[in-house]
Amino acid sequence: MEGEQGRYRIYDDDAQGERTASEVSYGRDVRRKSTLILGGAIAMAATVLVSLVVGMPSSSLADILVRLVTFDTGDIVGWKIWRIYMPIMAAAMITGGGLALSGTVMQCILRNPLASPYTLGLSSAAAFGAAFAILFLDGGSATSRYISVSSPYVTTACAFGFAMVATAVILLLTRITRVSAETMVLAGIAISAIFSAGLTLMQYMADSVQLSAIVSWSFGSLSNANWGWDLIIFLVFLPILLYFITVRWDLNSLDAGDEVAKGLGVNTERFRVLGLVLTALLSAVLVSGFGVIAFVGLIAPHLARMIIGSDHRFLIPMSVVSGAGILLLANVVAMNVMRPMVLPVGLLTSLLGGPMFIYLLVRRYRR
Repeated sequence: MEGEQGRYRIYDDDAQGERTASEVSYGRDVRRKSTLILGGAIAMAATVLVSLVVGMPSSSLADILVRLVTFDTGDIVGWKIWRIYMPIMAAAMITGGGLALSGTVMQCILRNPLASPYTLGLSSAAAFGAAFAILFLDGGSATSRYISVSSPYVTTACAFGFAMVATAVILLLTRITRVSAETMVLAGIAISAIFSAGLTLMQYMADSVQLSAIVSWSFGSLSNANWGWDLIIFLVFLPILLYFITVRWDLNSLDAGDEVAKGLGVNTERFRVLGLVLTALLSAVLVSGFGVIAFVGLIAPHLARMIIGSDHRFLIPMSVVSGAGILLLANVVAMNVMRPMVLPVGLLTSLLGGPMFIYLLVRRYRR
């Protein structure tokens, strides 16, 4: 009898030891991933500082740091930092993070690694809606440099409405037919082509100043960023980010398949619809402010997944940090590579994202 109790005690000790080792390994993994996210945020802050140093070569690092810490706008250095550079960089971080968040959620709920606001046509649809409002509903005014959004609510409403049309088409394709990942992307290309044709028609109808402005805007540019518009997009981005962080376990279960998610109590159909509506809203707001910025929503989630894995508890914040960092870096290059001319940041993200998109397609085909 004592021998049997001894054997059971040994088994219990072994099981306890395995649980302890597993807990230690889990804790180590959580700390590692949290450190990576924190490191990404620090790198993003360093990129902001580098952008200021490169953008203002006549100012010393000490002068820039003093103005940043004290929020001083009393001299030309402080005025440039807080009235020109910081609104643009804040817009880059919010826009990059928002597009990356949209791409991460779309790739999960559609179970399609090629999904993003750009590849599924949402960005083009929102761009068409924003341009329609700007040209025909007095949603903005044109200058020789860019189109400024003077009525952001009208512009955003139109952008959201047309983005929802594209979203409805995607939902119908997903629900009615069993399309493959590649077919879904082809459908997105078709949606994008339709709205791009409409945008081209409006360009044809515009006068010379409006034509120059809308072409520049359609490439995606942060040059017209200001604190007022930054606040609007932040107030849209933050609650959507917090919502998807709250439902991170639902996203993880959906990643494992619909049957697993339903078994865990997730209403998959309603969750998909709500996820697409929220990502469409976020994409519409970002596009209506800064034009079409391609491929950030595709590149950032894959980069974050390579670094930190597919657990949405960590993937969502890492994707947001990655997207913000990518757009910050692209903006630094756009503002300085051909000075004094500023390149559209969307042009650079397209140059970066195009090869990445081809690589993902080839990798899926080989599998």
